[in-house]
Amino acid sequence: MSEDAVVQLLQLFDQHGIEVFVDGGWSVDALLGKQTRLHEDLDIALQHKDVPKLRALLEARGYKDVPRDDTRDCNFVMGDDQGYEVDFHSYTFDAQGKVVFGVEYPLDSLTGSGSIQGYPVKCISPEWLVKFHSGYELDENDYHDVAVLCERFGIALPAEYERFTRNDAQ
Repeated sequence: MSEDAVVQLLQLFDQHGIEVFVDGGWSVDALLGKQTRLHEDLDIALQHKDVPKLRALLEARGYKDVPRDDTRDCNFVMGDDQGYEVDFHSYTFDAQGKVVFGVEYPLDSLTGSGSIQGYPVKCISPEWLVKFHSGYELDENDYHDVAVLCERFGIALPAEYERFTRNDAQ
């Protein structure tokens, strides 16, 4: 997904008063202020109450549900005919800031800020992005994202990424 397409979507969401936090690879690049690799989709975190409105905005632009085995009310993907995909991660917090529905985002994970093509965006904080990149089968993109975040923000590289550094040394 191109930077232009991402910024256009984020501007659309902003224009309609929908607060989203960029997650995933675009969040890494937003924190760094530049695109560092290609991205297949745009991951977003948003309040579950905003899902119907955002879904309607995207449907009006030709987006449809993309069938996946892990689709749930709080985690699904919509795509268009150009191959652009938006991966939704929704949540609902109670008055104390505890997730009572949806994806388990700690409240303090939604505190990052960055930019894509100079457009200011809210995103996942660097520390939480590193934490979220663990506990599953890691690939080269995960290593890239975590390595650049750790270097830029002075975060220790998690132990599970050591196999990638060993491979780099060989």
